[in-house]
Amino acid sequence: MSYITASNPLYTARKRKNVIMLSVSAMALSFGLFWLAWILATLLFEGGSALLHATLYYKMTPPPGADGGLANAIAGSLAMVVTGTLIGTPVGVMAGTYLAEYGRKSWLASATRFLNDVLLSAPSIVIGLFVYSVYVAQVKHFSGWAGAFALGLLVIPVVVRTTDDMLKLVPGSLREATAALGCPQWKMVLFVTYRAARTGILTGILLAVARVSGETAPLLFTALNNQFWSLNMNAPISNLPVVIFQFAMSPYQDWQRLAWGGATLITLAVLLLNILARVLFKRTT
Repeated sequence: MSYITASNPLYTARKRKNVIMLSVSAMALSFGLFWLAWILATLLFEGGSALLHATLYYKMTPPPGADGGLANAIAGSLAMVVTGTLIGTPVGVMAGTYLAEYGRKSWLASATRFLNDVLLSAPSIVIGLFVYSVYVAQVKHFSGWAGAFALGLLVIPVVVRTTDDMLKLVPGSLREATAALGCPQWKMVLFVTYRAARTGILTGILLAVARVSGETAPLLFTALNNQFWSLNMNAPISNLPVVIFQFAMSPYQDWQRLAWGGATLITLAVLLLNILARVLFKRTT
């Protein structure tokens, strides 16, 4: 190995390329982190003070010039995100399981993956218009169920893609071992591959929750908004994204302050959820 020396031209050229690529990568990382830090700093600067006011969490959205909070919007968002996740997660996990364990290389699996990728990249406003046409326009009123259904449709492709990818990473030797013991395929999937891929699948579910938590466009066509306290999912229901959109566009400073507070609240909630999930998953792997 004496030819690998500092005086070797090939070694010097490769080392130079390595330094250049590392420098470019470090600059790209710094560029991305700079904007992320700026966004977080702006949110904390503008909305941090609103988070310290207890009225933000127990008072309703106020009229202009009055004191209020975002209690009804927080409750409505939680109700729709939880319901949408419960709707989309089972469908996504089962579809991803079929693609990875049963369909494999069939034409149906290939077509499903292609359509899932299309749905994954589709603008969320298209999903909102679809739910509006097939549900809201038929029942002739906005509702929390329509909003949850739209969010559930956004959850499905993320969970399908993650479940499919994670199950395909499970070593085939585990499947062969369970088959050699005479274990039925459904038991193998339930007790072996799911357990081996549970971290990745749950991470995909959390990514889906993070995506739908701040979606505004679908809710404008489905749940709309409600300035009063209401958990009736069969009627228009308040939610944070739409309230933030409306309050941020208003000329009233108190509404703008609440909009910044709501935006900061959503960002920190998603950030803390991801940190907690990583800590818990690290302990179980």
